[in-house]
Amino acid sequence: MAIRIKARQGESAEQMLRRFKKLCEKEGLTKDIKRRQYFEKPSERRRRAQRKSAARLSRTTGR
Repeated sequence: MAIRIKARQGESAEQMLRRFKKLCEKEGLTKDIKRRQYFEKPSERRRRAQRKSAARLSRTTGR
């Protein structure tokens, strides 16, 4: 997956970089990179997924 940004007319490099970072965040790239930075055991991965699922369920039933 490649994210491409074309320079708009009159756009500075800082503005272009800001747009690029927003696109990366929207695609979930930054979150994925941070998650893969360290090795996570499969048991820890399952435990995290279960906690996330439980939190999602408690949010939907709590309303």
